[in-house]
Amino acid sequence: MKYQALSGLLALTLLAGCSSSEHVVPDIPPSQLYSEAKVSLQSGNWTNAIEKLEAMDSRYPFGAYSKQVQLDLIYAYYKSDQLAMSLATIDRFMRLNPTHDKIDWVLYMRGLTNIAQDTNFMQDLFNIDRSDRDPEPAKEAFADFKKLLERYPNSPYAKDAHQRLLALKNRLANYDLATADFYLRREAWIAAIKRCQELQKTFPDTEAARQSLQIQLKAYQQLGLTEAVNRTKTLIQLNPIE
Repeated sequence: MKYQALSGLLALTLLAGCSSSEHVVPDIPPSQLYSEAKVSLQSGNWTNAIEKLEAMDSRYPFGAYSKQVQLDLIYAYYKSDQLAMSLATIDRFMRLNPTHDKIDWVLYMRGLTNIAQDTNFMQDLFNIDRSDRDPEPAKEAFADFKKLLERYPNSPYAKDAHQRLLALKNRLANYDLATADFYLRREAWIAAIKRCQELQKTFPDTEAARQSLQIQLKAYQQLGLTEAVNRTKTLIQLNPIE
């Protein structure tokens, strides 16, 4: 009897799941569908906007609205935190439309999306230092903004890209510093020195580069390299920590 009751409950659950399937976008003219999607975008209803834009993208891939639909999808995916979808749409658009007049915006959005992937909500909420987390999205964002500034220096997004580039530089430098400190604490002296030298070469004008000299000094001292120790002490005097 219990088994029958359980089976009946399972059947009801499955039916409920089927009845709440994904909403089907009505087959209406593309101009009307796009107009509705724009209203959703403007009101911040990202889910509804994405639903309609995806329908347009699949139904009319070569239509009059196709490029603008993809641009709108990039933004809607980003705003709704669907970052992987945003990046995929960005890469597709850049591959198919390399000379589009909004390619600078697309590149800017790629940088923003990679930054969003690098952001840790709990870290921001509690101000927790996580310099040691995987920097790959930050590296991608750094490359995106650098490319934007090199290719489109007069873009309206160039100023903000420059500011974000500076922040990313510090983020990446702090990661190298955390890695060098990790090697030092593990008594991997040579690895610590190499990472410090790489940091100083790649990001010489950062606070992390100056701090790395202290790690480099300790590693040289452990190795008994007197000349290198004295040289590093001189560098520390010339580059005081602010």
